[in-house]
Amino acid sequence: MAAAPTTTTSSCAFLTSSPLSLKASKTSHRRPAGRMSSTVRCVSSPPAADTSYKTSVPRNANMAKLQAGYLFPEIARRRSAHLLKYPDAKIISLGIGDTTEPIPDVITNAMAERAHALSTIDGYSGYGAEQGEKKLRAAIAATYYADLGIEDSDIFVSDGAKCDISRLQVLFGSNVTIAVQDPSYPAYVDSSVIMGQTGLYQQDVQKYGNIEYMRCNPENGFFPDLSTVPRTDVIFFCSPNNPTGAAASRDQLTKLVKFAKDNGSIIVYDSAYAMYISDDSPKSIFEIPEAKEVAIETASFSKYAGFTGVRLGWTVVPKDLLFSDGHPVAKDFNRIVCTCFNGASNIAQAGGLACLSPEGLKAMHDVVGFYKENTEIIVDTFTSLGFDVYGAKNAPYVWVHFPGRNSWDVFAEILEKANVVTTPGSGFGPGGEGFVRVSAFGHRDNIIEAARRLKQLYK
Repeated sequence: MAAAPTTTTSSCAFLTSSPLSLKASKTSHRRPAGRMSSTVRCVSSPPAADTSYKTSVPRNANMAKLQAGYLFPEIARRRSAHLLKYPDAKIISLGIGDTTEPIPDVITNAMAERAHALSTIDGYSGYGAEQGEKKLRAAIAATYYADLGIEDSDIFVSDGAKCDISRLQVLFGSNVTIAVQDPSYPAYVDSSVIMGQTGLYQQDVQKYGNIEYMRCNPENGFFPDLSTVPRTDVIFFCSPNNPTGAAASRDQLTKLVKFAKDNGSIIVYDSAYAMYISDDSPKSIFEIPEAKEVAIETASFSKYAGFTGVRLGWTVVPKDLLFSDGHPVAKDFNRIVCTCFNGASNIAQAGGLACLSPEGLKAMHDVVGFYKENTEIIVDTFTSLGFDVYGAKNAPYVWVHFPGRNSWDVFAEILEKANVVTTPGSGFGPGGEGFVRVSAFGHRDNIIEAARRLKQLYK
């Protein structure tokens, strides 16, 4: 076996200077705030003696294309580094979109009952249907897709929408082209990179080759100008959007469906936050005529019932959706599911069924209402400070504009000076530069305290 080439390694130190004054942008209504200036100093070190055994298996070259770490683990790493520096800091996390409030009793009681039944002869069950239990599939169809032409057989129950996004990438394979909203949830892009659908990362524009980034910003109402978007095979679209919180209108989604149909594209529509919609924006892509011919929809109980750790979601693949050769997409997705997945936990599915009972639906709406009240506190905080704020109305996220600022610098400033974790907008794509996402998932007292600290920082 050939010896690995000898390389020289580098060690890097981050040096942070004292705060510098920052002049407010002419287009910004916010007040001037201190800004931390950082430099990186790297020095070469001698090559370390390499005594570890290596196999002859080459690394997947697509993994090497990925930039740094996945966004949210990187935020967690920086949070941990901050705690090492300031061990007594009382950090409030409004970064990762993880729920904080207890799962309602009506739901946990159903899961506990199902779990206890597994200890009895009559109640035990092993492998279930890979597509999900029929009662749950029927309840999802009746609750979320009544009168939309979606049948229970079109629904595939899973361990979460994020997992299904990767399964859909396996379904599409490496030879498709994709488009994403910019900014958008990073899993769409990263899973595309891993599958080999993209070119190399282009540092100058902060984009991967062979991905179409559909810019969504305040100027276009966070909906892309489709007249400028080239055709791609697959279009990832999230509404209400993560991170901007913008929900597409019926007219906008009608244009999106027509665009996909005219181009022969497939829309992967992420509706993970649909229950947060409080206006007349569609909660499902299938509310749009002819969408069943061009769209797949993923959804989840995570942000409705606090199932981020329980793991339960679903994907809708209509029978009318066909590949270019006429083969039903649902048949191939079923094969993917049966090959790669043994079905969602039967305990989690019992919880899902309870979520869709009348009592469960009311409990979920109460939880969603609680987080929406949190968004109002966050919005009031930033608007009172003169910031331009977006989202929040139909989503648990507040999208705050810091004109002329680097998103990671703002993230570092808020963490360093207020002990509050946010999410840098650039982590969601180049269109997110100059913004930070603030999550409304948090205990009420933490939200109020975070608001107090932010007012103190930017007063």
